[in-house]
Amino acid sequence: METNNHQVNDYSAVLEQKYGREGTPERAKFDEEAYEFYTSQILLNARKEAKVTQSELAKRINVTKSYISRIEKGVITPSVATFYRIMNALGMRVEVVRPIV
Repeated sequence: METNNHQVNDYSAVLEQKYGREGTPERAKFDEEAYEFYTSQILLNARKEAKVTQSELAKRINVTKSYISRIEKGVITPSVATFYRIMNALGMRVEVVRPIV
């Protein structure tokens, strides 16, 4: 793992150097994988915070435990509808808000 003693000042430059400029296929692939990982961690953390097992969550939304596991590992990304179903099953809600400009 490469480090720079926590002295990164411009993450955009680091990402550009490693994965290419925004808009390139390489950068788009990296961004997509980053969003997939982030989504998997949101769902994993939400499930654990709710103290619900993968099996219980799977039953609540009528899917298999394996499906939940693959989502949490970032192997697959759930559809938006499934993401909402999972959040609802965990007693959470998703809000879409406009940023204050």
